[in-house]
Amino acid sequence: MKFLDAYRRNPNFPNRYIPPAGLAEFLQDNLSDYSRIIGKSVRGRPIYLTSFGKGPIRILAWSQMHGNESNSTHAMLDMLETFKHHPLLHSKLYSQISLDFIFMLNPDGSETWERRNAQDLDMNRDFLKLETAELPLLKDIALTGNYDYALNLHEQRTIFTTDGTNPATLSFLSPSVSTNREITDVRRKSMAVIAAVYSQLNIDLPNQIGRYTDEFYPSSVGDNLSKAGLPTILFEGGYYPDDPLRQVSRKYYTVALYEALSAIARLNGAVDGFEKYFEIPENRETHYDHIYRNVRLNTPFECILDIAVQNREIYRTGDDEISFVPIVAAVGDCKGKKGWKETDCSGREFRSASVYPKVDEEVQFEIV
Repeated sequence: MKFLDAYRRNPNFPNRYIPPAGLAEFLQDNLSDYSRIIGKSVRGRPIYLTSFGKGPIRILAWSQMHGNESNSTHAMLDMLETFKHHPLLHSKLYSQISLDFIFMLNPDGSETWERRNAQDLDMNRDFLKLETAELPLLKDIALTGNYDYALNLHEQRTIFTTDGTNPATLSFLSPSVSTNREITDVRRKSMAVIAAVYSQLNIDLPNQIGRYTDEFYPSSVGDNLSKAGLPTILFEGGYYPDDPLRQVSRKYYTVALYEALSAIARLNGAVDGFEKYFEIPENRETHYDHIYRNVRLNTPFECILDIAVQNREIYRTGDDEISFVPIVAAVGDCKGKKGWKETDCSGREFRSASVYPKVDEEVQFEIV
C-alpha cells in the first residue's frame, strides 16, 4: 500500500495551530517511553526529543524552528497516526533507521504564531553566535550524536511557484557548504534522497514540487551542518490551491517525510540518482494572494493601478485556529506578478477613507 493511500490525520491536532501545552500533553500521554526533555525555551516551555526505530542509520529531524511553521510538526504526528493503523508501513523501516525527532524547537514562537523566538531572534541564523536559548540544544545534539542524515523541516510563503503558474506545494534543498556552491559528496547524499522523494511525489503532485535556492547563508543551520559533513535535507511546505489552512499541504508534507525516511533507509549513504535533483524546477517568486486589477482611485486626475494584497497570519489568544489579515503588499503596476485570486475592477468604484492604499497596512478599502 502506498503511504499516500494509507495517510491518516492525527485527530488530536485538527487545526493548523498547535498549542505547545497540547503537544506536550500528547507526548507525555502517548510517547513518554520514547521521549525526553532536552531543554527549555526562553519562557520555560519544555522541548522534547522523541526516538523511533532501532536501525543502524541514524537520522536527526526537528520541527517548528520557526513557530509559525506547524506542518513540520503535523507531518510527524500524522505519520505516527498512519503507522498506528498500518503497522506494515513502518515495521521494516524501523529496523533500518533510528530517528531522533525534536518536536517544536521554538515553543514560545509556536504559542504566539511567530517566526522568531521570545528573544525576537531567528534561530535559523544563530548557528555561529548561539544567542538564542534553544538553538544550542539542537547544535550540540546534531554535532555530537553521530548522525548520518539531518532533516531540517520548514514551511514557505504562498508567493512561490515552480513555473510561474503552479504553486510550490513542496520544495527541497541540499544546502551549500560555501559561497561557491560546490557539489560535494555530502551534498550528493542529500540530493539523492531529495531526488528519490521527487520521483515518488511528482506522480501525485505534478508540477508542484520545487527546488529552493542554494545560496550559502553563513549563519544558517542547514548550511553549517552540511559544511560540518552531515548530509542535511531542507523541507519547505507551501501553498496548495484553495487550501489556506494547509490541510492538503499537510498530507503531502507527511508523505514527503515518509518517503525521505524510506529513501534514506534504501540508499544508506549511496548517491545513486542524485543527478535527478537538478531536474526539479527552482522556486520562482511570482504570486500574491490577491491582486485587484485596474483600480480607479478617487483622485482629481485619472489614476488607474493595481493593488496587491498578501494575507498575514496571526494568532489571537484563546482561539483554536489562526486568522488571516489582508495587508497591502504593493500598489502600482503589478503586471509582472500574478494573484492566486484576481479581481478586475474596471468600471467599479474604489471606496476608502484614504485617497491612496498604504503599503504594509491592513486593507481599508472596498471595491463595489
